[in-house]
Amino acid sequence: MSEGENIGMSSCCLSGALHEGKPTGRVDKIGGLDTYIAEPKGGSKTKSIVFISDIFGWEFPNTRLLADEYALAGFYTYVPDFHQGDSLPISFLQNIEPPLKKRELLSVTEKATNAAAVPITLGPWLVRHREAVSRPLIDGFINTIRMTPGTDKIGAVGFCWGGRYAILQAHGVDLASPGKVGGVDAAFAAHPSLVAVPGDFDPVSRPLSLAFGTKDSLLDTETRGKIVDLMAKKKEVAHEIRLYEDQVHGFALRSDWSSEKDKEAMDQATRQGIEWMEKYLRSGKE
Repeated sequence: MSEGENIGMSSCCLSGALHEGKPTGRVDKIGGLDTYIAEPKGGSKTKSIVFISDIFGWEFPNTRLLADEYALAGFYTYVPDFHQGDSLPISFLQNIEPPLKKRELLSVTEKATNAAAVPITLGPWLVRHREAVSRPLIDGFINTIRMTPGTDKIGAVGFCWGGRYAILQAHGVDLASPGKVGGVDAAFAAHPSLVAVPGDFDPVSRPLSLAFGTKDSLLDTETRGKIVDLMAKKKEVAHEIRLYEDQVHGFALRSDWSSEKDKEAMDQATRQGIEWMEKYLRSGKE
């Protein structure tokens, strides 16, 4: 675990909405992991993206639909099952905590019931998927993609639980490891959770784009300020931090499309990630 204050998870991690649409990619096994693959027109792997999903995992329709968007933008996109069949069920989206608009209508008792359910649900899951277990899987998968013929540049895109691991991949290749594992050419993290401040940000050496909601209970104003200050000192590393007004944790992946403002925020965050990768995954092979 990285050094510094570690910002934990809350019921916001379990909130959000399920989006409509049918993913158009395919499923294969890559590096020993079941993986959803969304291919760009022509199938070029030159610019590859590895999605590191939130706690709802690689089969969550929202995640696959978003991967399809990256493929339409020209990226060969992988969504691996880093949870190895142990993602939280989608039913928790509504059963544990509904979207913000509905949440505001809950009684004090209902909110207390939801809050009590969070540690019961998340605690054991986080232990099973702690960094010592998950990071080697992610590093190994990225190594596999790096060695895949036709691959030139690799980006990591992460959300919530996966957002932190996208940041860790922006540390670059772990030269201390015998296999020089992990590391990407650019990373985008939306509403990351469980981040250690300053530990996760001090080692960042690759272009990093961050998307935060101003009402994210996992990243309050003080924590966001610390991250902004830390990244501002890294003048040699390309980075950006965008704040999305009135957006809660999960907005870039599980936004409530019945709200025009929330849907627009998700669309803007999608453009943010795609534009960042277009800029920093430019290849000499193009």
